[in-house]
Amino acid sequence: MSISRELDELEREEANCRRCPLWRDATQAVSGAGDPKARLMLVGEQPGDKEDLEGIPFVGPAGRLLDTAMAEAGLRREEVFLTNSVKHFKHDQRGKRRLHKRPNAYEIDRCRWWLTKEFELVAPQLAVAMGATAFRGMASRPGKVSELRGRLLKDVCEVPVYVTVHPSFLLRIRDRGDREREYGRFVRDLKECNRLASA
Repeated sequence: MSISRELDELEREEANCRRCPLWRDATQAVSGAGDPKARLMLVGEQPGDKEDLEGIPFVGPAGRLLDTAMAEAGLRREEVFLTNSVKHFKHDQRGKRRLHKRPNAYEIDRCRWWLTKEFELVAPQLAVAMGATAFRGMASRPGKVSELRGRLLKDVCEVPVYVTVHPSFLLRIRDRGDREREYGRFVRDLKECNRLASA
């Protein structure tokens, strides 16, 4: 069976996941997508509102910012594999709005089973942990992005890991100068990931 077909089968299995309670309030599981033979896997934290509705990772505001940053780093969405460490959208309902809520350790750890399967099938040269939840999902332990960022970690999971911020972090920065500075740093991280995955 081809990797693409195996990933399709994994997606069907994820649709029926009941490993933690998050499936109850989510529209659907959001599986990884992209090149099934990608050398670079970008791992986010969890789907957002738009991803939950469309069933595709990184299609909301953070995803658009990620696409722009990847392009500046010499990467295209079609060349990488995009996924999240948690497959269901955790949120609080505030009237008609659904506000993102951080998954807890139990939910992240229960979802690691799916991430492990993606690592096995895609077998990337490098996985990028974008944010602390992504790192927890990959390493099965907590870690601070501020302490781990920019380091190549070869012993935390099935594949080498590079840690950086999640693009949603950039969207929350209010000062324009700070936002531009942090965006530039994020692009440099992605360029380094591209270099490492190609070495």
